[in-house]
Amino acid sequence: MPLAPGTLRGPHGPGAPDYDPRVVDLYDQDNPDGPDHDFYRALADRVAARDILDLGCGTGLLTVTLAAPGRRVVGADPSAAMLDHARRRPGAAGVTWVEGDSRALEHGRHERFDLMILTGNAAQHIPDPEWQRTLHDLRRCCRDGAVLAFETRNPAACAWIGWGRAEPRRRSTAHGVLTEWFEIDELDAGRVLLRSCARIEGTGERLDHDQLLTFRDERTVRGQLAAAGFETTAVWGDWRCAPFTGERPIMVFEARAAG
Repeated sequence: MPLAPGTLRGPHGPGAPDYDPRVVDLYDQDNPDGPDHDFYRALADRVAARDILDLGCGTGLLTVTLAAPGRRVVGADPSAAMLDHARRRPGAAGVTWVEGDSRALEHGRHERFDLMILTGNAAQHIPDPEWQRTLHDLRRCCRDGAVLAFETRNPAACAWIGWGRAEPRRRSTAHGVLTEWFEIDELDAGRVLLRSCARIEGTGERLDHDQLLTFRDERTVRGQLAAAGFETTAVWGDWRCAPFTGERPIMVFEARAAG
C-alpha cells in the first residue's frame, strides 16, 4: 500500500510511529524501479560520484543499484521497518545503512559526500523548519562542489485534489484483500495532511497512516537552497530533463555546494 501516491518514507521526529511491516512488504510493488531511478543512476555516473548519500532511502530499491566498485554508498532512513527490509535486499552488503534523518550523519571528514539524493518526494515529508535544518546538515557533510538532487511536487498542480477524489481500490495481496483510499485535509501555506487508509477485508483490520506533506514552489526551494549554501544549477520538469516551465507536476532540482 503506498502511504502517499508514488512515495513512502519513514516518519520524522523522536518517538514517531513506524510503519506496519505489512505495508513495507508492499512498497516495492507500489513504487517499482522506473524513470526516476534511471535519472538518479545516470546522474551518479554523470558527476562521477564516489561517495553517495541516499537520504530517505526507504526499502533501498534504488540504493543498492548505486553501489559499484570504488564507490561508497550510504542509505539513511528514519524508519527501522524500512531499513530492516533494505538490509535483506540482494546487494545490501554493498551499502552502509544508517537509521535516522540527517542528524544521524557524522558531519565530519568521514562523511564527505560528492552526491546526495532524496528520492520519492522525500523532501515533502520533511516539514519546515526541519527541512531547512536538513539542507544545512547536508551542506556540512559534503565536499565543496558536491551535487544535491531531489524532486518535489509542483504545488500549482494541486495533486492532493485528485488523491482525495479517487475512488477506493481493492486488490489481493499476500496479507489479504485490501481496500485502499486517501483522505485529505488541506491546512495552510502549502501543507496537506494525507491519511493513507487501508482495510483488510477478511478481518476488518485497518492499516492507516497520517502524513504531513509540504508543497513548496520553485522560488521557495531555490531560496532555501541558497540559504543553506547550495547554488541551484537546474530545475527539470520531468525525468528526461525537460526544463521546468511552471506547469509541470514535478520539479527535479539539481544544486551544487558553493565553495
